[in-house]
Amino acid sequence: MKNKWLILSLFLITGLVFLCGCTGTQEESATVVTQQAAVSEKSVLNVGYQPSTHQMAFMTAYSKDMYNETLSPLGVKEVKAYSFPTGAPEMQAMLAGDLDFAYVGAAPFVTAAATGLDAKIIASAQTQGSSVVLKTGLEYSEPSDLKGLSIATYPAGTIQDTILRTWLREQGMDPDKDVKIIAMGPGDATTAIMAGKVDAVFLPGPSPTTIVEAGAGKVIIESGEMSPNHVCCVLVASGKMMRDHPDIVTEVLKIHEEATEYNKQNWEKAAEYMEQMTAMDAAIVLKSLNVWDGEWVSDPHIIFDSVASYAQDQAALGYISAQLTGDDLTDTGFWDKLNS
Repeated sequence: MKNKWLILSLFLITGLVFLCGCTGTQEESATVVTQQAAVSEKSVLNVGYQPSTHQMAFMTAYSKDMYNETLSPLGVKEVKAYSFPTGAPEMQAMLAGDLDFAYVGAAPFVTAAATGLDAKIIASAQTQGSSVVLKTGLEYSEPSDLKGLSIATYPAGTIQDTILRTWLREQGMDPDKDVKIIAMGPGDATTAIMAGKVDAVFLPGPSPTTIVEAGAGKVIIESGEMSPNHVCCVLVASGKMMRDHPDIVTEVLKIHEEATEYNKQNWEKAAEYMEQMTAMDAAIVLKSLNVWDGEWVSDPHIIFDSVASYAQDQAALGYISAQLTGDDLTDTGFWDKLNS
């Protein structure tokens, strides 16, 4: 009898151990499944952009509903657009984790990357496309004519600020002593020159055309003359998106490329889409496209070296201390896979 009870007890204990083992395995499996689901689910995308002709690919894609059509099968239910006046606050939002993608100037991205932003450029958006506009009544024949003048442009660390300061130094001037550079967004800077509060502005399109059409100033130099073939705006993806949702990143890149090519063939429609997104007059937008020296592009390879040069320029200006390379700032892998 004792032996029978011993055998029964051993059987029960073995069964309990087996059941406990199974229960633990099920819990672990459930945890893994939950973690995988959390990674795979991305129902809302937050995208930052700025109201300039430089970032019209996003405005076209958003207005044409290209995102919803392409991303819905991947579980994305909504794409939210957030407008920023300049790149600095946009990069602050990305540093805070509030943006998944950003259309932004390469220079402010470099500044953010130097301070720890987990993100990389996955495509270019356009090159050149900004202008120095001098107030009506002032004369200009050479760079030294700008000495003593006040120039409104985007804040420190942006494309326009970096190019302007670097160019002034190349012309033998001290950007902190020979001119007065005032940090302003495009709207405030446009208002300032029209009101005669500043002598000049350095802004991306369509702001220069707005000023010229109002009779408040004239374009004296294009950004392509100051820094030939320079990259301006780019498409940036957060590191989290690139690691956890590479399929979405690939599709966003594909949409960007398609919207860029659409804009090249449909200026009038692109101008209308920009008017929808920004309330800027489509006629002014279209005029600015006829006179700017910019070009819409997508391939990140063509801007690789230009982006790296901004890191060198910003280090020379004292904006950053980190030594950043093209590989630190740009990921061409998504583009290469999509266009192989």
